[in-house]
Amino acid sequence: MEIAGYFASVFIGISLGLIGGGGSILTVPVLVYLFKVDPVLATVYSLFIVGCTSLVGTFTKFRQGLINFKTAFIFAFPAVITVFITRKFIVPAIPAQIGTIDHFMVTKSLLLMIIFAVLMVFASISMIRGRGESLKNENIEQALNYPMIFLQGAFVGVITGLLGAGGGFLIIPALVIFSKLPMKTAIGTSLLIITINSIIGFLSSLAHHDMNWKLLISITLLAITGFFIGNFFNTKVPGEKLKKAFGWFVLIMGIYIIIKEIFFQG
Repeated sequence: MEIAGYFASVFIGISLGLIGGGGSILTVPVLVYLFKVDPVLATVYSLFIVGCTSLVGTFTKFRQGLINFKTAFIFAFPAVITVFITRKFIVPAIPAQIGTIDHFMVTKSLLLMIIFAVLMVFASISMIRGRGESLKNENIEQALNYPMIFLQGAFVGVITGLLGAGGGFLIIPALVIFSKLPMKTAIGTSLLIITINSIIGFLSSLAHHDMNWKLLISITLLAITGFFIGNFFNTKVPGEKLKKAFGWFVLIMGIYIIIKEIFFQG
């Protein structure tokens, strides 16, 4: 299973390189099901892997002039606060055993995986529908909707902190709709926001866990390799088709995780 996990690690980066998001949607399931990492610890590993890969992507997009720093920091400011609060206080406060529902034990790990899977389903629908892709005018005047950007940033911060998800599938539509950014600039700006959120979330959790650095760095390097592959094909293949195909894959994965966690535990 580990060999499959290393191959899947490349696809984490490919996703980030192709569509500027979706990498974290793959990271936690890969860690849990292929590397047998505890789901709670997997959210910490995911923050490191996605954060480092997005950092490399940020430098690449910066050289291409595809990052709007003003929008990135307006979005990231509330996100950083909610990421820190969620990782530092909320996640550690969730009990290992939450309770029972009709003799079915609900654990912290199960809850996180179910929430993650539900998020995957909603994210996949957004990808399949192509929300936000219709804005194609690269020269449109930017008009920031500050309240909505602030709220969206805070929400993404909670998601990042709770599930180890970078939130690119939420960030990109928000940047296109509320900031009127061109799609390519939204992808680059999203990578910067994901980097900031993920690194803050990881550092906030570091003291609570023992890290397998060999595994973590190996997966991260493969994901970074995948990013360059995805970034190359980003200019060769229509992004709309790739995003919809990835959306269907994420939908199937999300449904699979829900069924497995609820009906095939143990």
